[in-house]
Amino acid sequence: MEIQHLIAIFLISSGAFFLLIGSIGLIRFPDFFSRTHATGKADTLGVMLVIAGLIFTQGISVNSAKLLIIIVFVGITNPTATNALARAAFNFREVPWFKKDKLEENKKRKESA
Repeated sequence: MEIQHLIAIFLISSGAFFLLIGSIGLIRFPDFFSRTHATGKADTLGVMLVIAGLIFTQGISVNSAKLLIIIVFVGITNPTATNALARAAFNFREVPWFKKDKLEENKKRKESA
């Protein structure tokens, strides 16, 4: 195998790993904000690594330039969308998860508002 293909395999495998970790974080974390954080960070990095691996498999071509544009687009839009979702949830008074004793105070505060 060429070194180019080994780098591509490493990048695609790393990206798949981060996508898996983000999916596990979506299932395991207790509230909306921590789930959004886990998926936003891990999915952005995972998709960017997978596409970078595809660039290495393509070599220098028009397709790799298009894939590079997609990486830039994903790097800008995915964190922005995650921030917008978290801000909207906060504005709609979604209660972040705290320790057990603080959770009851936040529920009472949310109900009174």
